Amino acid sequence: MRQILELINFFRPSQVMDWKKVSPIHPKNRGIPTPKGTFESSCGSCQVCVDHCPTAAIQKVSNERLVFDYGACLQCGSCSLFCPEERLKDSGFVHVFSKHRDDLIVAYENGKMLLKVSGEDHSNHLEFTKLTERSGFLYREVAAAGNNTVECELNASFNSVFDSEREGVRCVASPKHADAIVFSGPVSQAMEQPLETAFAVIAPPKALVACGTEAVSGGLFPQGKLPKEPDLFIAGDPPRPDVILLAFRHLMGRFSFSFQEALHKFLQSGK
Repeated sequence: MRQILELINFFRPSQVMDWKKVSPIHPKNRGIPTPKGTFESSCGSCQVCVDHCPTAAIQKVSNERLVFDYGACLQCGSCSLFCPEERLKDSGFVHVFSKHRDDLIVAYENGKMLLKVSGEDHSNHLEFTKLTERSGFLYREVAAAGNNTVECELNASFNSVFDSEREGVRCVASPKHADAIVFSGPVSQAMEQPLETAFAVIAPPKALVACGTEAVSGGLFPQGKLPKEPDLFIAGDPPRPDVILLAFRHLMGRFSFSFQEALHKFLQSGK
């Protein structure tokens, strides 16, 4: 019986993730909150979404303008759930990553996204891309006082569906063997020095990756001192394994992506 099943599996199509077919929208995930179409009128004096956001990721600049910091967003759905006029929705948009922190901050005026041009790549990004585009990279993961959810998703990235090693991306036991540090958590005071030491021993060109909302912004907690400005920000609490690997592919130069442009295109489509 086992031999028959193995023979059947041999002829079945591969279940490994096809990166050419990956969509930024996942219908089974809440994703980031977005306005539900163009507002026919302003929000008035309502502050419910702002008051219910646990990480202060929403700022109301005026009755017409809302600013979302998706790098601080937990994708918890509280703002859309408690909006009394149902002007916000859980979009299902999960590709929330960028090489630039400011790109994850989006302003809406009367429900319409104000698109801004992404910044230029840092020189270190280009050097790291040249090093890793063909061969991939090794990383050392540092759990900097997080809740271990990011570690669970990183572990899942090595399963037969996502297959991180197919991209040449592997986790190593020592930063001395690594090309990058991937850290999770808000970086507590006790973890500031270990994180700095781990990054310092890697030979350049090297990269620092903030993985998860807590690493990007601190989340519910104050963010500790970082060795440097991260080279890649991956938001979500936690981000999905496919999102993490797609962000890695973006850092390696294998996937061209702009969070601002991708989100704007999605909103324009009206889905």
